[in-house]
Amino acid sequence: MTLFFSRITAFVVGDVQADRMVPPTGFTARLTVFAAGTMAFLAVFALALSLATGRLADRWSDELARASTLRISAPMDQRAAQTAAALRVLETTPGVASARPLDEAEQRALLEPWFGPDLPVETLPIPQLIEVIEDAEGYDAEGLRLRLSAEVPGAVLDDHTRWRRPLVTAADRLRLLGWLSIGLIGATMAAMITLAAQAALAANAQVIAVLRLVGARDAYIARAFVRRFTLRALTGAAIGTVAGMVAVLLLPSAQVEAGFLTGLGFQGWHWIWPLAIPPLGALVGFAATRQAAHRTLRELS
Repeated sequence: MTLFFSRITAFVVGDVQADRMVPPTGFTARLTVFAAGTMAFLAVFALALSLATGRLADRWSDELARASTLRISAPMDQRAAQTAAALRVLETTPGVASARPLDEAEQRALLEPWFGPDLPVETLPIPQLIEVIEDAEGYDAEGLRLRLSAEVPGAVLDDHTRWRRPLVTAADRLRLLGWLSIGLIGATMAAMITLAAQAALAANAQVIAVLRLVGARDAYIARAFVRRFTLRALTGAAIGTVAGMVAVLLLPSAQVEAGFLTGLGFQGWHWIWPLAIPPLGALVGFAATRQAAHRTLRELS
């Protein structure tokens, strides 16, 4: 462990003589910092979208999984009797924690987004809805349907399976898309840093040739370029991450009315995740520059 930290310290401090062969400013330096900062900024948003999608899908899935709806479609003169019969069946069904019929105000609120606030619920043949809340173990939906078909002919059970399954599938794909985007961002960053490192090495071909004449090894030369470009990638990624976190912080907070359009930021300990982006950016810069340096030095031989 001590050897590891000593090598890290030596890498950060560097060699003054070796650093002179790497241009401290110029096009390649700006390109590396800009590419790392931009990619880190985009990675923060991709990470925020992926995590927010997972939270939203989990919440919707849990809500749909715990609640079911029983619809009583019967003539008006039989609706009250069938509702009472359905409630008796639900009270004796294992796994059902509670069941209650929705009143006119609640049913009007459910239909208001589609038909407006002045819908005359009491004069329309709207089925009676019963909200069913299951316990932690859940109930046997097929068995309950069989009991209802025998005792309450007008009852239709909707356990929200058809709503929950597409939601979970869509959430999984969105999360996968988010992580895929982060991978593509890292690959793009590696490509940009590779081009910058190759350009810097090619521009200093004469300096490298002189260093070889005085006995400098390719590993020594490559180490200087790798160190400088890795630190540039770390600096750019840190700047981009901070900017991305500030931008995410300014997004609207979660609101029930706005649904998926709000609450896209980080919550709780998820704010720790973006802090891993600068070290990962430095690691990408290290690997890309090291490969580019050794390949270019072989070509200059």
